[in-house]
Amino acid sequence: MTKQFYPFSQKQLRALTWWCEESAEHTKDAIICDGAVRSGKTMCMGISFVAWAFYRFEGKSFALCGKTIRSLRRNLVIPLFPVLSELGFVCREKVSSNVIEISRGTCVNRFYLFGGRDESSAALIQGMTLCGVLFDEVALMPRSFVEQAIARCSVNGSKFWFNCNPEYPQHWFRQEWILKREQKNALYLHFRMEDNPSLPEEMLRRYRTLYTGTFYERFVEGKWVCAQGAVYPFMSQGGMFCEIPSGPFERYAVSCDYGTKNPASFGLWGEQRDSWYRIGEYYFDSKREGFQKTDEEYYVQLCRLLDGREPAGIVVDPSALSFIETIRRHGKYHVIPARNSVLDGIRKTSTALKEGRIRICKSCTDAIREFGLYRWSDGQAGDIPLKENDHAMDDIRYFVTTFLEQGDGIYAIAAQRTGR
Repeated sequence: MTKQFYPFSQKQLRALTWWCEESAEHTKDAIICDGAVRSGKTMCMGISFVAWAFYRFEGKSFALCGKTIRSLRRNLVIPLFPVLSELGFVCREKVSSNVIEISRGTCVNRFYLFGGRDESSAALIQGMTLCGVLFDEVALMPRSFVEQAIARCSVNGSKFWFNCNPEYPQHWFRQEWILKREQKNALYLHFRMEDNPSLPEEMLRRYRTLYTGTFYERFVEGKWVCAQGAVYPFMSQGGMFCEIPSGPFERYAVSCDYGTKNPASFGLWGEQRDSWYRIGEYYFDSKREGFQKTDEEYYVQLCRLLDGREPAGIVVDPSALSFIETIRRHGKYHVIPARNSVLDGIRKTSTALKEGRIRICKSCTDAIREFGLYRWSDGQAGDIPLKENDHAMDDIRYFVTTFLEQGDGIYAIAAQRTGR
């Protein structure tokens, strides 16, 4: 089936053709595209990068970089392949070695995939000789990785492609590249959703209603702003908390934020008609109560919260190793260490709440209390929520990033463990 193509906007055309000799910008060493989500910058840059590589080089090596190789494949590589095929390119990916061999006619170039997850990632790209690098979501990568990749581009005529959604104003990439773009000889293009002609008006309306506060300013308006105020400001609106729905639930799960000196928060979730409801909770503050509980005592409370229900899984704070081991030792429940990316988890939780994929029932008074108190820090050191009134907030975030993100894979594992 032939892929449907939409006409490009003027800004997208600049991103596609800036390196062409006919362009007034072809002497630039780099291009930076930042701004709103769904603005079409990633696809344009992918097409542009491959086209430039074949116009300028033959039999050379290039790098495609994302926060992780998995996210890079999902966000860029997989959507790009059919477009390149329509343009006459042949793509052969060697998954085991993370390299894509792209050919057009007799010309062949190699594109290596790299993940820049943390500071140790810089070592992965050392020793290579590259003609160009594309950084997808560069603001999510450590500076050391980006600078190491840039240093690998020692071939005459090499260039760099950067794209990202905005973060906080003091972020190193904004300070070192966007604000110094003249010194870096870089073309800077700022994208809004309206710059993507393929995005229908109903999708524009949807994204405008999905986000609030800081995430609206960043992901819809494309601004580099500090996170401030309430983390979930929309939860103060009427109708955000509901009664426990009547009728049976299809599945159950529990999310746990473990604490000894700090409070512990467990949430009981039930699935009904494609939504997960937080129908019960257990919250224990050792400072308020004047004593601490052991792992075994917390396990007893977990069993009481479930009250005979068979959960698909128990998702637990990944740092709570002793509690995870306690649950496993009893052999009754399938325990899953939670994914613990704070900012990404907050964004996904915000979206899930706005879309109604998770609902908080009025019986969960400690979660409701924390929604009203959970706030951002001053933003000077990045996007960091205050480490207070965050225990139910953390267990809810664990639930979203681990259950909602992994979907049926969680239940398949749980079914295998229980023999159902």
